[in-house]
Amino acid sequence: MRCQGRIVIKPVKVLDAKFAESLSSEAFRAIEERIVTLAFAPGSTWSESAIAEAVAIGRTPVREALQRLAVGHVVKIVRGHGIVISPIDLQTQLLVIETRRELERLVAVRAARRVLASDKRELRQIADELEVIGRTQQIKEFLSKQFVYKHLLADIAGNPFAAAALEPLHILTRRFYFRYHPDLEDLPEVTAVHAALLRAVASGDEAATVGAVNNMIDYAEQLTRRIVERER
Repeated sequence: MRCQGRIVIKPVKVLDAKFAESLSSEAFRAIEERIVTLAFAPGSTWSESAIAEAVAIGRTPVREALQRLAVGHVVKIVRGHGIVISPIDLQTQLLVIETRRELERLVAVRAARRVLASDKRELRQIADELEVIGRTQQIKEFLSKQFVYKHLLADIAGNPFAAAALEPLHILTRRFYFRYHPDLEDLPEVTAVHAALLRAVASGDEAATVGAVNNMIDYAEQLTRRIVERER
């Protein structure tokens, strides 16, 4: 491209890399959402091309997204067989909660320590929205909002290692809740617990944040153990 007699070279490779990264993230979000809402059923097997067709995204970004999900044990890539969506296992879910307890506390406390005024406004707004979602019983809206706020907390906390470790645990947790929420009828209580955590982080009070994390994880554990007992 020419501009006033000078040749302007556009950084094509940089732009291409950013576009590819964006597509990979888009594919991850689309696949993750279908796993959480059981559109990709637990234990089912899919070909890479079938998944790409389902999310209407090319195979390369889909492959990258699947590799990311496989690292977190959300899917299993079996050579010559396909992509297996992880089954829902109640004992595994208890291990997920055990691990989340430590990592959620780390991320939330760091976020409370580093939170800025603009973050506080956003966290409080999301907390208000969660409570409305709970009262109006919008389960998919809750799962979507939870996805958003978990990534926001991770960004505020600034610990990419903890964020990467939590990512698959959040996917498995959200899927588990979506599967069993019709029997529980507790969405207002669940959203209240999450809203309390966001407000604690927004306050910058680390002790209150630890308490809010413990309340959230305790509630998740009680819920899971109830289901474990029922399914025996």
